[in-house]
Amino acid sequence: MQYEVGKRNAHLVLDRIKLNQPKAIIGMESKKTNYNLQADRRYLEVLARQFPTIADASTEIINLQAIMNLPKGTEHFLADIHGENEAFQHVLKNASGNVLRKVNDLFADTLSELEIRNLCTLIYYPEQKLRLVKREKANLDNWYRVTIHRLVVICRDVSSKYTRSKVRKSLPTDFSYIIQELLHEHADAKNKSDYVGSIISTIIEIGRADQFIIAISNVIQRLVIDQLHILGDVYDRGPGAHIVMDILAGYHDWDITWGNHDVLWMGACAGNDVCICNVVRIALRYDNMLTLEDGYGINLVNLATFAMDVYGDDPCQEFLPKVSKDVAIDDKSRLLIARMHKAISVIQFKLEAALIDKHPLWRMDNRKLLEAVDFKTGTCKVDGKTYKMLSCHFPTIDPDHPNKLTSEEVSLMAKLHHSFVISEKLRSHINLILRRGCMFKKVNGNLLYHASIPLNADGSFKLVEILPGRSYKGRELLYQIGMMIRSAFQQECDPKLRQEAIDYFCYLWCGADSPLFDKAKMATFERYFLAEKETHKENKGHYYVLRDDEATADRILNEFEVDGENRHIINGHVPVHVSKGESPIKAGGKLMVIDGGFSQAYHKETGIAGYTLVYHSRGFQLVQHEPFTSTEDAIKRGTDIRSTTQIVEMNYRSLRVADTDKGKELRRQIDDLQELLYAYRHGFLTEGNKRNPPKL
Repeated sequence: MQYEVGKRNAHLVLDRIKLNQPKAIIGMESKKTNYNLQADRRYLEVLARQFPTIADASTEIINLQAIMNLPKGTEHFLADIHGENEAFQHVLKNASGNVLRKVNDLFADTLSELEIRNLCTLIYYPEQKLRLVKREKANLDNWYRVTIHRLVVICRDVSSKYTRSKVRKSLPTDFSYIIQELLHEHADAKNKSDYVGSIISTIIEIGRADQFIIAISNVIQRLVIDQLHILGDVYDRGPGAHIVMDILAGYHDWDITWGNHDVLWMGACAGNDVCICNVVRIALRYDNMLTLEDGYGINLVNLATFAMDVYGDDPCQEFLPKVSKDVAIDDKSRLLIARMHKAISVIQFKLEAALIDKHPLWRMDNRKLLEAVDFKTGTCKVDGKTYKMLSCHFPTIDPDHPNKLTSEEVSLMAKLHHSFVISEKLRSHINLILRRGCMFKKVNGNLLYHASIPLNADGSFKLVEILPGRSYKGRELLYQIGMMIRSAFQQECDPKLRQEAIDYFCYLWCGADSPLFDKAKMATFERYFLAEKETHKENKGHYYVLRDDEATADRILNEFEVDGENRHIINGHVPVHVSKGESPIKAGGKLMVIDGGFSQAYHKETGIAGYTLVYHSRGFQLVQHEPFTSTEDAIKRGTDIRSTTQIVEMNYRSLRVADTDKGKELRRQIDDLQELLYAYRHGFLTEGNKRNPPKL
């Protein structure tokens, strides 16, 4: 939540200086009188450069105190986007139905349902909607005039909780002054109606109405969501993960807690060949190669050639892509994808076995399933029981050395490896995730993480050894894993440790004690080759049973030092089976699971198309979305994502900035400024030249 309160870069220095400085503090709200000025001299001198006079410091205190009393900004929580770029973009544009709610509040008594829907569509997709309007409207000038008035009213409403400075910095350069004037002057005010009317008329007369409507619609979209929190899994299954990342790259304020699919792509970018195989395999499984090929320029031609050479006479029935009925794909393409799918899967199983042998610490010997295959009888032993395989055609496998790559497979992997590590756009997107992300995040009394916290059966935190002699649990486990992930991308890191980190991406993806997975096994091999459903079952860790328990939620919140009466855990990862009666609200309201999920592959399973959790000044609202049709449908017919809102928790009063993490930061800054005033007034520091007055 970036409130614009003038330049305060000095505080970055101050925080470092004050770490080891003793300081007497008498209450957060009370005025201090017993400062240790001598001990605080260094940071006071730094602060004085920013506020050289009593007037400057006083003005800033007034400014900060005023900001503390503004309404809390609206936070949006999304999880498990899985490359569904159109649905994701629409949820951002409509702010999980918040734009519609505001338009209804403002115009329900004066506009029809159709007019409200058209106005909302204009805000979501102004360029495209304007093209349709121009073909349909005879009196365009009148439509422009009425529409601009309505958009100004909406923009005034959504901007009312922010400072003028913050709103001003959200405005496009071309129309900044004009929008400011329209936002702060009312057409019905005495002596101002002609002024406002003249501005709008002139915009229309000089042919700038379209550009103005586009600009103010984008401002509304910008202001209706203050902060966006993504709880993992931008990647895989859907076609446009790269587009989602492009959208996020230009978004005003967002963060991400890494998911297992994000970490998988991180590993691929870092050069982990097992991760590369998994990324390619999943793309082929769902026939979604757009992100790989168009997004990141990954060359799959060599894989296609290899697959046709090796599996040209194999029907690869188990590897046919999972596509919806409305997706057109011819039999030839379908079969080619299946053969590529099998080729990369077999290579993956071989490479996984090599990493498992390299890292006995992982205790994953039972996942070297190629060693468990009897190629003569076509059977496989899993968990002590022998099963008949659906197929046993493996031309690249030597039964005596099942995990050894052929020379052709080695050559193919070298080319795929090169394609991933040299992709500049992939590298830039992964760097963005690294900069904006972490394994967990605490924000405004909420603990965010993607999947789980490894637990023992009794609910205590499980000790997990991530490197030889280095074991952690609870908060420290997630922190150390986060540091390990970052070390994989640090060239100056010790080469051995860096390679350990690169290898560890594989464990984070499918290891039993990984907080991003937390299941006994990933049954990829079994789902391909064994018909028996019992072998497909992936037994979940204790967290997924205990998370319904309020005491467990409290234990986790205490471990991560999340305080407050209304504290929560928010995570995703596991789809909520709404169609089977499962609730996303658990542990007496202290834990919320918001993976519905966005991925079309889950819609049949879950019965919905994702959740958005909205946290505004009045409380929490959980928004349940129906499947999104298409952007084209939304523009032409004004269709929106149908959403159902559940009131999760309402506050007894409207929350202010003072009630947030930002409020705590502002209180500290006010304390510092009050000490500076004390130093000026008691002659400890001498006032300098007054700085230019701040822009309000």
